[in-house]
Amino acid sequence: MHVRVSLVAAARGSSLLAERFDDDRPLDGQGWNAVASAAPGLARLGAAELRYCSPTPRSRATGQALGYAPLAQPALRECDMGRWRGLTLAEVTAHDPGAVDLWLTDPRAAPHGGESLLAFISRIGGWLDTRPADDGGAIVAVAEPSVVRAALVYALKAPPLTYWSVDVRPLSTMTLTGWSGRWHLSLQAPVQFG
Repeated sequence: MHVRVSLVAAARGSSLLAERFDDDRPLDGQGWNAVASAAPGLARLGAAELRYCSPTPRSRATGQALGYAPLAQPALRECDMGRWRGLTLAEVTAHDPGAVDLWLTDPRAAPHGGESLLAFISRIGGWLDTRPADDGGAIVAVAEPSVVRAALVYALKAPPLTYWSVDVRPLSTMTLTGWSGRWHLSLQAPVQFG
């Protein structure tokens, strides 16, 4: 028994440098344009029996715009960043560079008072491992790029710090096939925009 889980990275809601921890901003104009351009290439994933999304506004909007009508899954939320919520990495680094260094080098550390990287990866892996394995069943989930990265690290059983070496572009997809604890990876190129 196996299941196919396709993860689609949500479109951007702001420029990369303006991204904030636990960013709740909706899709911006560029994000909407990117989704419209990507929709024909990603529409086939909407045939999945189960369709989910992260609870963030941009993940929900991306899933709706792609025609998936996804159900928000709290387990697919971004990492809880505690006191850093709403701040940019530059702002936190300027205020407390030692805490940022600890966060980037120790996957068990949570200097922000929220969730550690290891706990985040484990939570996403727990969601993945509890997907119903119905021989050949398909699931699609639109999630923040951080969630897709965490799923990749978990599925490959890679060291947690590998998370920092993975770049997930908006609207790129990753497909995992398998079942609890035994996942196989298939990467697709990001959709090219008009």
